[in-house]
Amino acid sequence: MESPFRADVLKGKVALVTGGGSGIGFEISAQLGRHGAAVAVMGRRRPVLVAAVSALRDQGIRAIGLEGDVRKQEDARRVLEATVEHFGKLDILVNGAAGNFLASPEDLSPNGFRTVIEIDSVGTYTMCHEALKYLKKGGPGKGPSMGGLIINISATLHYTASWYQLHVSAAKAAVDSITRSLALEWGTDYDIRVNGIAPGPIEGTPGMRKLAPEEMKVRTQEYMPLFKLGQKWDIAMAALYLASDAGKFVNGHTVVVDGGLWLSRPRHIPKEEVKELSRVVEGKSRASNVGAPSSKL
Repeated sequence: MESPFRADVLKGKVALVTGGGSGIGFEISAQLGRHGAAVAVMGRRRPVLVAAVSALRDQGIRAIGLEGDVRKQEDARRVLEATVEHFGKLDILVNGAAGNFLASPEDLSPNGFRTVIEIDSVGTYTMCHEALKYLKKGGPGKGPSMGGLIINISATLHYTASWYQLHVSAAKAAVDSITRSLALEWGTDYDIRVNGIAPGPIEGTPGMRKLAPEEMKVRTQEYMPLFKLGQKWDIAMAALYLASDAGKFVNGHTVVVDGGLWLSRPRHIPKEEVKELSRVVEGKSRASNVGAPSSKL
């Protein structure tokens, strides 16, 4: 799809995307690069990184791949140092690394719960913590009044509750809290904007294949207000908005990009029966009021 943003809207910017080798993370990496940014992709799987960087470079994007685990502070520090050493600075950090799987609470081991918390929540904070000196105004490669941007990839699962997603709901609730707290404190002290993006079901991603396999698709789409899955492009465009001057006054906000799915509920009755049911209920109500004594206040 054609982007609504200018091709040079991020010219001169440098971005680091964790989990940027596949799925939504790769599309964000690609779109940041297509719009002028140099991109460092961080991930744990070397073959995925090699393939991602090759694909980005084939599009004319300045890109490097850096192996690392967001749960390890030494890896976070090393990857950030390598990014700045290679490109000269850092303007944008996208925390996209995440873990997930379906599990009912009684089958979810404390170790499984801990793993997702460590990747999503602790990993997000670890990357933010280590990136601070590069992102704050006056940091390496920045002028005295230039601050950077952090985008944390979240979810909508914890807005109400989601079946078989206790671990991820807890982790993403923490991510949203981190986003708000850092937006307040680092926005004030260092001119760093911190925002989030909460994707809904996105087609062609590892998450959809794992959490909503093909067998579930028809049943799932019945609950979608727009009756369709989102695209990775939709999430990348939200990231571009936040990274561009169009989003320069947005801070501490998590943008929900899910077609309104988090608002939806299954229909209790079909639409065609609503009017008839309403007439029956109203008729009973009027009948019960006939002959009833009036009251005055």
